[in-house]
Amino acid sequence: MLLILFKRFLRKTVPSQAVSSELKLGPEQYVEKIRQGDEGLRDQFIAEYYPYIAKLTSRFCKRYVDPSRDDEFSVALLAFNEAINQYDAQAGASFLGFAKTVVHRRLIDYARKEQRHMQVVPYSTYDSEGDDGAVYNVLDTKQALDEHENNRGIKERREEIEELSQELEPFGITFLELVDISPKHADSRQMLIGIAAMLTQNGPLMATLRLTQRMPIKELMEQSGVSRKTLERNRKYIIAIAIIMSGSYPYMNDYLDVRMDHTTAGKEVSR
Repeated sequence: MLLILFKRFLRKTVPSQAVSSELKLGPEQYVEKIRQGDEGLRDQFIAEYYPYIAKLTSRFCKRYVDPSRDDEFSVALLAFNEAINQYDAQAGASFLGFAKTVVHRRLIDYARKEQRHMQVVPYSTYDSEGDDGAVYNVLDTKQALDEHENNRGIKERREEIEELSQELEPFGITFLELVDISPKHADSRQMLIGIAAMLTQNGPLMATLRLTQRMPIKELMEQSGVSRKTLERNRKYIIAIAIIMSGSYPYMNDYLDVRMDHTTAGKEVSR
């Protein structure tokens, strides 16, 4: 059971009040020290953000999640630990924003696995009797919850689009443009995504982009070996992908198929 794994992982349930009274570190500072080998801080970091993880899980599930009983919380806890191991400060995103994305993805994976399990179990297995003697079917309840989750997903996608649109506005880019300006050929798209990744991984260049709303074409030419003409022609697409990569936009990453193939990241290809 996931709760057993959770207890092994955290060694014991540690309430947030039990965190050491020493000066608290910021999330990025915690991660940096842990990655440098200070594993003793891992439990302290997770315990300190125990309420945050519980709140994040409850919001995702649209109900109160009991950390002592619900597997969803264990999934989220393990995902938070996974985020500590995978976080890259050079990518430009905050740790909590990155952790939220990882937690959401793992909870989505868990929900999908649970649904697949339900599909192979006889329908009548889910008949249950309530305290009042009425018979109800857990599967019906699950389907209702799935519909609710789908509506929640639509709401989150809408909010994500609105947030992304606000970030792109200073660059003169609209969300509706993103599909139109996306290269039609997969190799071209992967090459430009690779350039956007170079941009997001370079903190000073990304800071310059956000400050001036201008893409550092000269520096990207030197790093990628791609011509000025290609960079200027695809300026909006590169900027949009860089903004998405450096933020917390899981739906947009999937929608625009933002995956980087390192074999094409630095090759000049036609659009």
